[in-house]
Amino acid sequence: MKTVTMHAAKTNLSKLVAAAEAGEEVVILRGRTPVARLVGLDVAPARSFGALKDVVQVTPAFFEALPDAELDAWEA
Repeated sequence: MKTVTMHAAKTNLSKLVAAAEAGEEVVILRGRTPVARLVGLDVAPARSFGALKDVVQVTPAFFEALPDAELDAWEA
């Protein structure tokens, strides 16, 4: 965990954000008092087309019309 003063945080914000992205936690101090914590976000990886190829199969039943009772339940 890295601690920096408010002034140093203003001056080096880009470097601190890069450190947070790399997994480091940065605590920002006002004087000697911790007032904020900078951490990276857990961002989901980008989806790639065809990632589930050969894992998920769609049968012909998928394209058949739903029964009237089921359609009524969806439209209610």
